[in-house]
Amino acid sequence: MEYDTVSADEFGRSLRGLGVNLLTANVRGLAAFFSDVFGLTIHRLSDDFAIVLHGPSVFQIHSDRTYGAHPLLGIVPEMPPRGAGAQLYLFGIDPDEAAKRAEAAAHMVLEPVADKPHGLRECTILSPEGYAFSPAVPA
Repeated sequence: MEYDTVSADEFGRSLRGLGVNLLTANVRGLAAFFSDVFGLTIHRLSDDFAIVLHGPSVFQIHSDRTYGAHPLLGIVPEMPPRGAGAQLYLFGIDPDEAAKRAEAAAHMVLEPVADKPHGLRECTILSPEGYAFSPAVPA
């Protein structure tokens, strides 16, 4: 699929499995966080929307204003953290490198890099709005 030119309806009909859609007040800022810290690929970047690729996984970023009529927007906090209670893993991304890039860009590394009992080396990095992302590789 050509993510930079696919129509919205074709893209929507192509989605399968678990879908992740993050609401944000700043699509471009969150997209830059994903690209700069985790090396993810960004497509269709605008003030309102972006497609984010991590290997075969696809997720979306939508601006708050695109959710104007959706009831979810009414319960999203004005201030971070938005994603409290959810941890989103980014498997196959080196947590040591991601943590270094996050710290260099003044992003919060909530949980330092460590080898965990469940066989992963991981850390947890907060996005500017408080979403928790954990890059992880086998320990």
